[in-house]
Amino acid sequence: MECNCIEPQWPPDEILMKYQYISDFFIALAYFSIPLELIYFVKKSAVFPYKWVFVQFGAFIVLCGATHLINLWTFSIHTKTVAVVMTCAKILTAAVSCATALTLVHIIPDLLSVKTRELFLKNKAAELDREMGLIRTQEETGRHVRMLTHEIRSTLDRHTILKTTLVELGRTLALEECALWMPTRTGLELQLSYTLRHQNPVGFTVPIQLPVINQAFSTNRAVKISPNSPVARLRPLSGKYMPGEVVAVRVPLLHLSNFQIYDWPELSTKRYALMVLMLPSGSARQWHVHEMELVEVVADQVAVALSHAAILEESMRARDLLMEQNVALDLARREAETAIRARNDFLAVMNHEMRTPMHAIIALSSLLQETDLTPEQRLMVETILKSSNLLATLINDVLDLSRLEDGSLELDIGTFNLHALFREVFNLIKPIATVKKLFISLSLASDLPEFAIGDEKRLMQTILNVVGNAVKFSKEGSILISAFVAKPDSVRDPRAQDNFPMPADSNHFYLQVQVKDSGSGIDPQDIPKIFTKFAEGKALATNNSGGTGLGLAICKRFVHLMGGHIYLESEGIGKGCTAVFVVKLGYPQRLSDSKLPFAPGAMLPVSQGRTHFPGLKVLVMAENGVSRSVTKGLLVHLGCDITIVGSGDECLGALTPEHRVILLDMSVAGTDSYELAVLIREKYSTRHDRPFVVALTGTADRVMKENCMRVGMDGLVLKPFSVDKMRSVLSELLEHGCVFDVQ
Repeated sequence: MECNCIEPQWPPDEILMKYQYISDFFIALAYFSIPLELIYFVKKSAVFPYKWVFVQFGAFIVLCGATHLINLWTFSIHTKTVAVVMTCAKILTAAVSCATALTLVHIIPDLLSVKTRELFLKNKAAELDREMGLIRTQEETGRHVRMLTHEIRSTLDRHTILKTTLVELGRTLALEECALWMPTRTGLELQLSYTLRHQNPVGFTVPIQLPVINQAFSTNRAVKISPNSPVARLRPLSGKYMPGEVVAVRVPLLHLSNFQIYDWPELSTKRYALMVLMLPSGSARQWHVHEMELVEVVADQVAVALSHAAILEESMRARDLLMEQNVALDLARREAETAIRARNDFLAVMNHEMRTPMHAIIALSSLLQETDLTPEQRLMVETILKSSNLLATLINDVLDLSRLEDGSLELDIGTFNLHALFREVFNLIKPIATVKKLFISLSLASDLPEFAIGDEKRLMQTILNVVGNAVKFSKEGSILISAFVAKPDSVRDPRAQDNFPMPADSNHFYLQVQVKDSGSGIDPQDIPKIFTKFAEGKALATNNSGGTGLGLAICKRFVHLMGGHIYLESEGIGKGCTAVFVVKLGYPQRLSDSKLPFAPGAMLPVSQGRTHFPGLKVLVMAENGVSRSVTKGLLVHLGCDITIVGSGDECLGALTPEHRVILLDMSVAGTDSYELAVLIREKYSTRHDRPFVVALTGTADRVMKENCMRVGMDGLVLKPFSVDKMRSVLSELLEHGCVFDVQ
């Protein structure tokens, strides 16, 4: 029997074919719509990381849809072309589906890691929560630090600072005990100075060389130490509970020996205090990092507060010491002022008391000199007169030096004829130089102003002193006086002891005076001593010059007062000497001879004025005694018609229109000479009819001169005076209408 193994073909069922046809159509439609949705999703999604996988899925689905679409033509008899297309579509579908499957192998681990990242984020969130808790803890710690800092800085008392620190730390950290060990004076031990609970007596000491102390002092961080260490045994021993953890931290202390009033003190690197903090016993609590940081910050704040307290204590001690020194200085100043006033009062009294007899000696000697005397008698009278004049000069120098040293002497600034001043000095010195057979010459530069503004009397006194010294210490040879305007480069002379003047401005100039002599000279080693009061060089001291040793000392002070300097030059003993000084003078605004005041004390030589005054009616108010007799003798010798009274009332009663000159002795008791001068002036309606009123005084300073001018007096003459001086006074008074002789 022959077997037919091929199953007979099932006749196609048109209903089934119809359903397959419809199903393939909808499958193809779905396959084609899904890629469109994927394309829309990819375009809208900007963060999806697997876009290329969507492209593969899209291609796979499109090919599957194409396969189902082509399959619609295979339900009926179809051509070979349809079969070929169907085959190609299935091959492409197979290739794309395999590629997509392989791609998923690589994607699956990434997709599985999504849950791992979620866990990682949860862990990060938990860590962030812990950090936020730490930040909150640190903020709380910072708040406690600020509160503690405010508490300890609200006072500058070191005991309050330390006690407050322990209390606040104990409350903030819930400590069982807190203590502070301070170094002793020797620096070899630490002494228990402050405790929180007072469980141990204060004053207990431990050696500073203990290892636990060295450990704490070697770092600025808080360190944990053994609860059994000597510095931690601050509570009673108890066997019930385990002791809590203990930390120690150093506290820098100010090194007080470095304290300066005008400087900031330094922190010592060797002296520290030790702060020990203990947690409660029997608890599992441990020191956290932020708690130890708080302790370190507090230790630094305590160090700063203690520094401020130490500075305050030292500044208060310095202030107390300064107050004591100020009190002592004030007492010394008052004593010095009292001594100066006593000296000035003494000098004023002695000046007056000495000038009265000196006035008699000089006046009577000058009168005796003009009588017929034998050569021997004339020599004796000249010696008396010379010695008296020297003594009068010494009195003036002592008074000038006293006022210069206490600063009471002021310059009397005015306009004067500078050329006339030099000629006057020359005329005064020339007779003396001629007697000693010395040739003296005066050289005034062509650019030297004729008029200047300054203190004429002090300038003349300085020139006379310098030129007088040249004449005094020269036995033969010549003396040259030169005056010129100093150039700016010569104002600062390296040979001058004090080179402070600067070049003058357009309203001032510097006058340089040079006096060169061929006298005995000076040892260069003695030059610095020459300007010291009561000092002379060796050569000068051996020479019987009769000097007082004050002249150049006063000249130096006068020159400094006039804004200049003075110095000497000499190559040695026997080689002469050159004195140079520079003073600052002003240019006058307007030069009017009629308005130039008569120079104080600038008496013309006798040959230039009247020598006799016959019939000149003079009214003299003077005390009974020597002064009245001397003044009367001088005036009678000059030919004057004298009327003498003893009081102001007698003076007003004896005054007649014929009196041309009234001399008022300022020392008359019970009479105000200023008031008397005012009354005399009021008796006359015009200046032409009024007589000249001149004051005679033993003390004539600038204040007295101003008072005399204020009440209308015409002159002021300083005792003692000789017949020549009285002759010059009357001559100048009648010629110029005023004469003021001021010290």
